[in-house]
Amino acid sequence: MTITERVAYIARKLDELYPDIPIPLDHTDAFTLLIAVLLSAQCTDKRVNLVTPALFAKASTPQAMMKLSVEEILECIQTCGLANSKAKNIKRLSEMLVEHHGGIVPQTFEELEKLPGVGHKTASVVMIHAFKIPAFPVDTHIHRLSQRWGLTKGKNVVQTETDLKKLFPEEEWEKLHLQIITYGREYCTARGCDGTKCEICRTCFPNRKQPFVANKA
Repeated sequence: MTITERVAYIARKLDELYPDIPIPLDHTDAFTLLIAVLLSAQCTDKRVNLVTPALFAKASTPQAMMKLSVEEILECIQTCGLANSKAKNIKRLSEMLVEHHGGIVPQTFEELEKLPGVGHKTASVVMIHAFKIPAFPVDTHIHRLSQRWGLTKGKNVVQTETDLKKLFPEEEWEKLHLQIITYGREYCTARGCDGTKCEICRTCFPNRKQPFVANKA
């Protein structure tokens, strides 16, 4: 397969598997999505969805969240990884939103990435899902699969994001990143597939006999 053929096949296969794919993190607006994505770092989406109801019952706006103590926030999210630093970031992030943005989540990468605990991937998720501004969030799943599928040789998620944006149309980015993440969790896992086992890997590279070693994200 040429890379053009692989891109077409991958898009078609993912659409067959996941024609309608929701955001896995429960949220009601840009702020609650921002908090949920921040919490998802080194934590499963399922775990995040278990802890956010209690947190958002106490505070679902920046104005309410900034009034909670770090300890009160931590009490709600303590079963998430890195809970101590996340609690501090959530409080300070909420304060900054009120102080600098009138309590509104900003709609630019520059402003989002100035917020505590918000990296490029988190900002990308908020930009495309909350504001429908083109972005292609790349996490470790997407980085791994993109290399296995011959879509990038990027040594980091930044290069992988750049390469994927060139291969797939902008209007597909929002659903595509969710589709790839889900496929990576269900079929092409880090340990369950080595680049030779799942259907997409076998179809894209039928002659690959040895495990594929991907560059770390």
